[in-house]
Amino acid sequence: MNILGLSAFYHDSAACLVSDGDIVAAAQEERFTRKKHDSSFPAKAAEYCVSAAGLRPADIDYVVFYDKPFLKFERLFETYLAFSPRGFRSFATSLPVWLKEKLFQKVVIVDGLKEHLGAGVEWAKRLRFSEHHLSHAASAFFPSPFEAAAILTMDGVGEWTTTSVFTGSGNQVSVQKEIHFPHSLGLLYSAFTYYTGFKVNSAEYKVMGLAPYGEPRYADLIKKHLIDIKEDGSFHLDMRYFEYCTGLTMTNGRFNALFGGPPRHPQSELTQREMDLAASIQAVTEDIVIRLARDIQRTTRQKNLCLAGGVALNCVANGKLLREGIFDDIWIQPAAGDAGGALGAALAAYHLMLHHPRHIRPSDSMKGALLGPEFAQCEVERRLTKLGAVFRTVSEEELICTVAHALADGKAVGWHQGRMEFGPRALGGRSIIADPRSPTMQRQLNLKVKYRESFRPFAPSVLRENLPDWFQLDVDSPYMLLVADVVQGKQLAMSEEQKRLFGIDKLNVLRSEIPAVTHLDYSARIQTVDEETNPRYYRLISTFKQLTGCPVLVNTSFNVRGEPIVCTPEDAFHCFMGTELDLLAIGNTILQKADQPKSLATKGYMDAYELD
Repeated sequence: MNILGLSAFYHDSAACLVSDGDIVAAAQEERFTRKKHDSSFPAKAAEYCVSAAGLRPADIDYVVFYDKPFLKFERLFETYLAFSPRGFRSFATSLPVWLKEKLFQKVVIVDGLKEHLGAGVEWAKRLRFSEHHLSHAASAFFPSPFEAAAILTMDGVGEWTTTSVFTGSGNQVSVQKEIHFPHSLGLLYSAFTYYTGFKVNSAEYKVMGLAPYGEPRYADLIKKHLIDIKEDGSFHLDMRYFEYCTGLTMTNGRFNALFGGPPRHPQSELTQREMDLAASIQAVTEDIVIRLARDIQRTTRQKNLCLAGGVALNCVANGKLLREGIFDDIWIQPAAGDAGGALGAALAAYHLMLHHPRHIRPSDSMKGALLGPEFAQCEVERRLTKLGAVFRTVSEEELICTVAHALADGKAVGWHQGRMEFGPRALGGRSIIADPRSPTMQRQLNLKVKYRESFRPFAPSVLRENLPDWFQLDVDSPYMLLVADVVQGKQLAMSEEQKRLFGIDKLNVLRSEIPAVTHLDYSARIQTVDEETNPRYYRLISTFKQLTGCPVLVNTSFNVRGEPIVCTPEDAFHCFMGTELDLLAIGNTILQKADQPKSLATKGYMDAYELD
């Protein structure tokens, strides 16, 4: 039984192929088109998934879309009626798009399948539609290692639902309760993303990263005026402060007056106000998530919790939820946003529609989220030769030794190995890696390689067996979705003078023995690495540990600001030649920057992508 799951037409379009319940392949469209958060029909992603499974289009038994367009249109129309005549401009702007493309999405999807997978298949008969939050819930529970669990999904909005609670058991999930639009934790967070000058549906993680630079001075103001939070975590927004139901922005003049001025202009200097706003909305989010979790445990009596939806990518909140000890164990879908809806739709069809049993794996069924394209060594060499790149091919042992020594010498390395990751995090397949002990590496990577804001932190990849020696965490975190503090013994105490610093002035204070991955509050967004899931990356970190005594590497996504994570060897080479990376390792090939012809430099690379 072969099921192709699709998500599209909002943001982060993706495709996933499930064969007899096994997740064979999954990828976002942006990785192929090189357009960040590409929302178009996932043509290239679907083509890849079918090819990776070794199938012909006719072998696809069902295609399942991740939500129901008619219900979304119903929300749009009813929202306009509820706020009429306010909102006519927004309604008039969106209505033609809905009528042309989205309301008749079945036709659009079938036409896309015919064009890109083949016209000889009766796609309309094979097409099914899931519901948005059901897709999220299925993506969270079915790949998890739990026989039974509670499931919490939170995002901006699906058809109507913004927050939902499910329970899962065996091959079944059932909804318990929901919160509906316009009351949305995801949209509240996005309102502050907009107000602090960042891009909605793209840069919410920047708000999370900015939060430790501020104090939650506005948290009480948010709770008093914007959101009424009940003891069980349910909530109600005061829509007088928001514009997303009726306008083309997230907030309005009343919101501006409450917080003392207009939204920050994008790319302008960050002030203490933005830092305090970020800290405040982060604190409110954590409060809601923990209250919801407590009530879910009380009402469902489940020992395990699964998370999905865009809010589940808030790894700071996830870490605090874990430390609360409300559940025995927590599992978070690595592609928690809309891309993961493609996976959830396919799994929901397999288990819920077709009633197939579920096979539970001790870790999970996501295969480390390494579900994207990979390139054979001969193919890597052919592509690099065509580009005119200068490289040498070595054994795996020499590759790992060379890269480990380069890292220990302070070099920044592009690491393109095996299958590409599915979801927003680079996990050792398409990563930029560096030495976390360097006091200058965080700033150097941000300004000279990533070309992004200097305040943004980097994540550590750590050998799983050494995790408790370096971080206050002792559970698997393979998908970089949990935040925990560096252990006390590795922290560096701040002087009284340093403690008095404010905002960005705190950035250059060294806080631990691994300063490049230690955030302002001594925390880190941790990825644990084990030998079974990613053996080559594990061996690299192990070799680095032998050289330095440190079982940790800096791991950030292989791209520049605004660019999707690299997919192909060509993508990796162009990024390598457009940044100040020192070394590139693709498969068993090694490329030194100094060896490359100057004519191959990718000029203006940092300006080639729209800022996120």
